[in-house]
Amino acid sequence: MRILLCNDDGYFAPGIEHLARALSALGEITVVAPERDRSGASNSLTLDRPLSLKRAANGFYYVNGTPTDCVHLAVTGMFDTLPDMVVSGINIGANMGDDTIYSGTVAAATEGFLLGVPSLAVSLCSKSGEHFACAARVASELVGMLQKQVLAEPVLLNVNVPDVPYERLRGIAVSRLGKRHKAEPVLRTLSPRNETVFWVGAAGEAQDAGEGTDFHVVQNHQVSVTPLQIDLTHNAQLPLVRAWLAQ
Repeated sequence: MRILLCNDDGYFAPGIEHLARALSALGEITVVAPERDRSGASNSLTLDRPLSLKRAANGFYYVNGTPTDCVHLAVTGMFDTLPDMVVSGINIGANMGDDTIYSGTVAAATEGFLLGVPSLAVSLCSKSGEHFACAARVASELVGMLQKQVLAEPVLLNVNVPDVPYERLRGIAVSRLGKRHKAEPVLRTLSPRNETVFWVGAAGEAQDAGEGTDFHVVQNHQVSVTPLQIDLTHNAQLPLVRAWLAQ
C-alpha cells in the first residue's frame, strides 16, 4: 500500500512525523508537505510562479507552495501510478464546523479525493499538541480499516481527535459538521515602521454544537469522523433561481 502524507503546518511539524511513524507499518510512506506553515491556505493552487520540490535530511519532500500544490504535484508529477491513500495531518488544532472551509489540512485531503484517491484529514483538537501519539494511533486504525475494506463510494473523511491519552478516548462517532459564530473582528495595530496593519481575528465560539455535531463528539472525548462532499450546488434553490431568471 502506497500512502501519501501531507499537512499544512510544514514538513518539519511534529504531527506529520508522528503520522509517518505510525503509518509506516501499513505501507510505503511518501511525505510531500509545504516548506513552511500554510495554515488557512484552503484549496488554493499556485499559478503565478513555478514550484520547487526538495528533499529534507529525514527523507521528507517539501514544496514552496500550498498543501493543495503538494498533493497535486505528488500525484500528477511524482508518482507513476495513483497512491492508494492520501492522509493529511496531524494538524495541531481542530478542523471542525466552518473551519473545514479554510483548512489547509482538509484541502490537502480534498485534493487527493478530487484526484480519485481515498483521503483522510486528521486533526488534534488543541493548540498545545500534547498527545500526537493518540491521534497517530487513531489514524493508523482508520487507515487499517480502509485497507481491509474500502468503502463502496469515494471517501473523504475529516477526523478530529481529542487531545487526550488514547486510553481516555470514548470511541469513535460519525458526526456532521457543526457551525461557529462569526469570527472575532480584525485587530488593528501598528507595524515597527508605524504603518497600520490588521490581524485576522480568532475563530468564533461554536453556534451549532449540539448532539451529533463534530464539536459535541470531541467535547465528549470521542473521535469525530465526518464524511465530506465537494458538490457546492444548492440543489434546493435550482427551481427558485430558474423561476427568477424566467421573469
